[in-house]
Amino acid sequence: MRRFATYVTLGAGMLVVALVAGCRAAPPPAPPATEFRPTATVREVMGNMVDPSADILWESVATIVSQTGVEERRPRTDDEWAAVKRSAVTLVEATNLLLIDRPTGRTEDISANPSIELSPAQIDVLRKKDPQVWKDFVKKLYDASTPMLDAINNKDADTLLNSGEALDVACENCHLHYWYPPKGAPASAPSQKGE
Repeated sequence: MRRFATYVTLGAGMLVVALVAGCRAAPPPAPPATEFRPTATVREVMGNMVDPSADILWESVATIVSQTGVEERRPRTDDEWAAVKRSAVTLVEATNLLLIDRPTGRTEDISANPSIELSPAQIDVLRKKDPQVWKDFVKKLYDASTPMLDAINNKDADTLLNSGEALDVACENCHLHYWYPPKGAPASAPSQKGE
C-alpha cells in the first residue's frame, strides 16, 4: 500500500510540474520578416519615377505662345492619354515606394551643390529624427497626384492642368524641408493663386 501511495504522490508531483511548466508564458513571436526588399534609394525613386512622371504631367497640357502662333498642347488620342496615364500611375505608386524604409542615397553620394542643397546623409538624419513628418509629406504627394490620375481617367485636360499646382506645392514643401538647407528657407511654398 505504501508503494501505491508513493507512486500516486510521485505521479501527482510530476503532473503538477508538467502543468506549471506548460503554463509558463510562451516566448514572444519573432517579428515578421518584411516582404519588401528595397533596392533603389529615395534619390533614385525621385529621379527615375517621381520627377520624370511629374514633368510629363505638367507638360502634357499647356498653351504655348510663340512668334509662329499659339499651340494648345493636350492629350487628344487614346494613345496620348495612355502615355500620360503611365506617368500618373508611376507617380501615384511611387508614393508607396517612398513609404518603405530605404536610404536617401548611396553611401558614396554627396550633394552636387552643398551650399544650396543638403546631402543624402543629412536628409537621412532629418527623416530618422521624425519619420512621421516624412510620411506626411509623402501622403501629400499622393493626395496631389491622385486628382491628376482621376482627370486622366476622365480624359479631362482642364482638370489635369488645374491640378498641377497642387502637385508643385506638395513637391516644393517637401524639398524646402528636406533638400534645401534650413537657413533662410521659407516654411512652405507659396501658392500661385495667392492662397
